[in-house]
Amino acid sequence: MTLIDGKAISEQVKQEIAAEVAEIVAHGGKRPHLAAILVGHDGGSETYVAAKVKACEVCGFKSSLIRYESDVTEEELLAKVRELNEDDDVDGFIVQLPLPKHISEQKVIETIDYRKDVDGFHPINVGRMSIGLPSYVSATPNGILELLKRYEIETSGKKCVVLGRSNIVGKPMAALMMQKAYPGDAT
Repeated sequence: MTLIDGKAISEQVKQEIAAEVAEIVAHGGKRPHLAAILVGHDGGSETYVAAKVKACEVCGFKSSLIRYESDVTEEELLAKVRELNEDDDVDGFIVQLPLPKHISEQKVIETIDYRKDVDGFHPINVGRMSIGLPSYVSATPNGILELLKRYEIETSGKKCVVLGRSNIVGKPMAALMMQKAYPGDAT
């Protein structure tokens, strides 16, 4: 039995990205910039976004954290999303979920420019991913694919079981495992 060490692979990937970013910047390229919008003070969300900011530092990315209190209006939040869509310095961004009940998560997701939707939640990214076109893929399924590749776990022709059907993990994972590419090509 092989133990899959996600933390070790995560650190390895971050170091590889940091080297790539250093090379890009050394040759006069733009330093990647990730922005995150955090609404309210949910403990899990705070931890997740703090980890993203730290990962950006390790990888050599510029990062911006935009905070709002939970009473922010939907229109204020959508205005910020539209502003980030138009900001040429920001390469990608996330709006951390969950959002307060008075804000439509779907409306926020659909307002994000799919080309900057690094969470991979926009319907265009979901559709492109489901038919095997280049797209942003949700973080957890993308991480699972990376682990399968790095540990050379053969999935072609195998039966894979995905527990859960969430839009963030279960559905994308099932769709990715059914694609003809490796990893995937599974039932």
